[in-house]
Amino acid sequence: MTTTIEEIAKILLNKGLTVSTTESCTGGLLSSKLTDISGSSAFIRLNLVTYSNEAKHKMLGVRNETLENFGAVSEECSFEMARGLQKLTDSDICISTTGIAGPTGGTEEKPVGLMFSTICTKEKALTFQVNFHPEIPRIEMKELFTQAVLEKFYDFLQKY
Repeated sequence: MTTTIEEIAKILLNKGLTVSTTESCTGGLLSSKLTDISGSSAFIRLNLVTYSNEAKHKMLGVRNETLENFGAVSEECSFEMARGLQKLTDSDICISTTGIAGPTGGTEEKPVGLMFSTICTKEKALTFQVNFHPEIPRIEMKELFTQAVLEKFYDFLQKY
């Protein structure tokens, strides 16, 4: 995974791009990985952990209707989190994470292991869903999802 992070940093630095993150289920792990690179202050603009619905609404402008109709763990919420962060920071790229890392909190409709992330620029957005086995331990699930987000981010940057 270090290689991908280093490659991500190289692309961001070479292209002069800025990035911001807003995390829920990953609790700052994505931010931590991105700031493991020396010199990351050149591309990191702002990283937030917006764990509660209130934080998602107040800090990022996620609509109450979205939270009520789709929930915090949804494609719609993930998208609004990333777009809201973009308005807040004016970063070139914003990334959001939201999901249910368990071991409790899941439902039949939204089981433990359901995760969403959005990677967006001002022009386009990619929202994707990952489903992990619900019996994967919480810390491992956070690591796996963070790794998946970083891999998608690397692919996104290759096409940017």
